[in-house]
Amino acid sequence: MTPPDESDTSASWANFATMGMTIAACVAIGVLLGIWADSKLHTSPLLLFVGLIVGCAVATVLVISQIRRFL
Repeated sequence: MTPPDESDTSASWANFATMGMTIAACVAIGVLLGIWADSKLHTSPLLLFVGLIVGCAVATVLVISQIRRFL
C-alpha cells in the first residue's frame, strides 16, 4: 500500500472545509433571516426557530449532495 499523495490529502481537507462552510453559511443565513423577519413582524422568537430549522434542513440536503459525489 502506497502512502497518499500530498494533493490527495489537500483535496480531502478542502472537501471537508467546504462542507463545514456550507453548514455554517446555511444555518447563519437561516437564523439571520429569522431574526430579521421577527423584527419586522413582531413574532419573536417564532421565525428565528423556523429559520434555524430551515437552515439546518438546507445544510443537510447540500452536504448529502456533496457526499454523494464520493460514493
